[in-house]
Amino acid sequence: MGLARCIFAVLSFAGALAAQTIGIDRLALHQFEDGPVLASSYEFVPGETAYFSCRIAGFKIVKTEQEQSVKLAWQLRVVDPSGVAIEKDLAGRIEDKLSPQDKDWSPKFLASFIVPPFAPGGSYRVTVRIQDEAAQGETGGELTFQVHGHAVQPSDRLVARNFVFLRAEDDRRGMTEAIYHPGETLWARFDITGYKFAEGNRFSVAYGLAVLRATGEQLFAQPDAASAAEQSFYPQRYVPGMLSLVLNPDVPKGSFLLMVTVHDKISGQTWETRQPFEIQ
Repeated sequence: MGLARCIFAVLSFAGALAAQTIGIDRLALHQFEDGPVLASSYEFVPGETAYFSCRIAGFKIVKTEQEQSVKLAWQLRVVDPSGVAIEKDLAGRIEDKLSPQDKDWSPKFLASFIVPPFAPGGSYRVTVRIQDEAAQGETGGELTFQVHGHAVQPSDRLVARNFVFLRAEDDRRGMTEAIYHPGETLWARFDITGYKFAEGNRFSVAYGLAVLRATGEQLFAQPDAASAAEQSFYPQRYVPGMLSLVLNPDVPKGSFLLMVTVHDKISGQTWETRQPFEIQ
């Protein structure tokens, strides 16, 4: 019995030590601060704000004659499917004084971040590191979440992808057959990618248009139709492009080509496409 009591005492002592080892009780995402926990199937969209919470367990309480307190520090990082941070790392501290009534209290911290406006779809990761300064312990955890982003295939060279003709500016789907009539407005949408970044993830692109007969004869040109230049912490990997062209009532009927020319002002690259359409 003496040996059994000794073994039991050792196990109990080890359990007490384990209970003071810092750990994470729960990591969660919410649509608003302290809102319901989102299911793992929830998909964020680019530009949406995500609210994060972390509950901490196993922390050490520092006791003195005057008070009880905890001293914790945390760091948080959010990365995209390629492991690129979407914004600067967040950090904070928890230094709370406890009263005897706080015996069931457990610390937690809240944070929020914005999914970048042009973020790609896929699985994103939130990683957390927590230090218990009183116990000189440390722990970490990870939470994944999904983003439903616009699909643009990457490229190592300048290119415009996902080109479609539209009947109206706000159409979500492109036309099956690009057929217009005199007096209508031709709309076209595409995504520019593969441009180079300067310092600070700065990019600068421009594009123009021209209308050609099927033979290649140029009928109309607007070399500087639009441009876009931005700088941000997270690299914007594509630029949405939109073109419109009012067709005169007396425009001749026939087969034509819409030529789109894209320029990367940083690398000096140029890319061109010719897309056929009809006027009937």
